[in-house]
Formats: sequence, C-alpha cells, structure tokens
Amino acid sequence: MALIKFTANHQDLSTDRGYQFKFLCDKCGNGYMSQFQPSVVGTAGALLRAAGSIFGGILSSAGHGAYEVQRAVGGKAHDDAFKNAVEEGKKYFKQCTRCGKWVCPETCWNDKAGLCEACAPDFQEEMAAHKAQAMASAAQEQLHLKAKKTDYVADVDMRKNATPPVAALSCRACGAKTTGGKFCPDCGEPLALKLACQGCGAEIEESAKFCPECGARRA
Repeated sequence: MALIKFTANHQDLSTDRGYQFKFLCDKCGNGYMSQFQPSVVGTAGALLRAAGSIFGGILSSAGHGAYEVQRAVGGKAHDDAFKNAVEEGKKYFKQCTRCGKWVCPETCWNDKAGLCEACAPDFQEEMAAHKAQAMASAAQEQLHLKAKKTDYVADVDMRKNATPPVAALSCRACGAKTTGGKFCPDCGEPLALKLACQGCGAEIEESAKFCPECGARRA
C-alpha cells in the first residue's frame, strides 16, 4: 500500500463508531475537520452492546466481542478512512515548496510568491506591522523625553522642616566642641571664642554671620 501524504499536522478523532480527523495549518494552527465516516463493524458492535444492556447475557458478550473484532480488523479500515480524509483535507491547504509545510490559503499563504508567509512574508502586512511597532516605540521614547523635561517637584520646599545648622564653640586646648558655656566640658580649660561651622566643620570668626566655606548661617 502506498504511503499516505499530509499526515504531520492532524489529530485522530476516531472512535469505535467511526473515523474522523482534524487537519491543522502548520503556521497558525487553524484547521478543518473531515466528514465523519461510520464504521460498519463498530456500529454493529454498538447495537449488540445496546441490546446486551437491555437483555443481558449472551448478547452483551457478543457486543463486546464485536468491539474486539473491530479493533482487530480496524487497521485497514482506519487507513482507508484516513486516506479519504487526507484527500478531502488537502483541498483546504497549500504546501510550501520551500519549507514543505501545509498552510491555510486564507491567512498563511502568499499568492504572489507562491510560498507560505513564513518563507515569503506579505510586504504590505509586514510594512503595516513594523510601522505600528515603530510608532509605538517612538511614542514611548517621546514620553520618556517629555517626562524628563517636566519639573514634578517645583512646588516642593526641600528646606521645609529641615534643621538649620548650629554653630559650635571649639576648645583650643583639646578641640572638643560645645554649644555654649565658659569652660570646656572635657578638659575644663576656658573656652576661646573660636567657632566651628556645624554644617561643614570649618573654623569661622565670631563676628561672621555665615560660614565662608559652605554658606551656612550661624545660629
């Protein structure tokens, strides 16, 4: 018996009652279902099983026996049914001579090129798809640029609730810092009027109102 072509993209839906197959497009997955082909032996077996369920006994056993017979001789019957279904299904697909896949002509076939759209994409479809993708990508980039140029914190006062720097006195003898008093709390020496900026630590004159290094205002 000759080999049956067009077998890679199908589903076998056959049962003991008959034969039916679903053929699918190799590209998009859409497809067609073949006409149901009843099995003579399977139908007879189903009738015997139905009778057996009513009357019981011998008829019931005969029904199951007919089903086993159908399974035993169903090989050729199945192949013949599949061959017929293939001839029926081939009318709804085209085979690409470049990749060998069977595809549906409505969606996945390029008539101008005589190939499937996986091997020869449709120019107008590709242009439309890439144009839409490019527009979406450009819009995203423009949104990022526009967002960067927009000041979202113009009304935010960063100095609000912030603790202002406080000037501190430094002991000339040991370098300890204190915010007031006449004597150093660490060594007991009289405090010289040498000030240190609380913001950056730079030495400032007593008469200075702002730190000459960081601009912090004295407390």
